Amino acid sequence: MDKCCAPKTKPQSDSLKRVLWIALILNFGMFLIEFGMSFFADSQALKADSLDFLSDSANYIVSIFVIGMSLTIRARASIVKAVAMGGLGVFVAAEIVFSIIKGATPNHEMMTWLGLAGLVVNGLVTYLLYRFREGDSNMQSVWLCSRNDAIGNIAVIGAGYAVSYFNSYWPDLIVAGLMAYLAVDASVKILKLAFGELNEENSKAIVAKDAHVHS
Repeated sequence: MDKCCAPKTKPQSDSLKRVLWIALILNFGMFLIEFGMSFFADSQALKADSLDFLSDSANYIVSIFVIGMSLTIRARASIVKAVAMGGLGVFVAAEIVFSIIKGATPNHEMMTWLGLAGLVVNGLVTYLLYRFREGDSNMQSVWLCSRNDAIGNIAVIGAGYAVSYFNSYWPDLIVAGLMAYLAVDASVKILKLAFGELNEENSKAIVAKDAHVHS
């Protein structure tokens, strides 16, 4: 039965790796551009979005190396990525507090154009990953990151227009807060799924051990 299934599994793994490498290159490139420009734009939403690109880059490269490994290893990798994702959300929340104290209005034009560029990248990555979205916790973490970033880019674009219209920094901070929430929420979901997979694998191992002892 394993031999029968192998030809189907290998091409899918190779296809997934190609998609993840494309996603990695695009996301890391956008991180470098957006993170640098976020300081010139004085935008926390852009900074949060750029850190999402960096988080996704790390997510993709870990996912590439654990493809084909045991469910236990993939689940543990998911836990590491989920913790990093949650940490990102907490960092962005701290930056929001700092910006409220500082009170500077961001550059709305840079926010809008970089938001559009990010949306194109994340839209393409989300489209490429769509057929892999129903996998284990490792693949679901990849899908959730990409989906959240696409939502975040749309919000950044909207915030750019709102900053211009109201001449206020609050739309920028509200969007940054939304992205922080999405990061923490995705982190919790992936942690629950990953720990569930580990518990399931441990239960199987215990049953198999008992069966071996009594055989």
